[in-house]
Amino acid sequence: MPTNKHKRKASAHAKPKTVKAPGLITSHPKAFILVGLLFVAISMYLLTFQAQDNAMFGLAMLSLIAGVVLVIYAKIAVTKKNHNKGRV
Repeated sequence: MPTNKHKRKASAHAKPKTVKAPGLITSHPKAFILVGLLFVAISMYLLTFQAQDNAMFGLAMLSLIAGVVLVIYAKIAVTKKNHNKGRV
């Protein structure tokens, strides 16, 4: 056996950590859940009382879609944030 073994650096075996810049929704998910629910409430109001006009109907649909997507994305961010807190 050779007396001088080649030693590997410990950093060669370490897994690379990918650091993503935190976005606005991922940093404040609970606030964006409230904003999404506000969009949904506005769309329900527009559909209930102002839907006679085609423009208001379109605005209500856009608000509903944006609100639902925002709430779903913020819910995913909340679960990921809570899941990562448990790990040390």
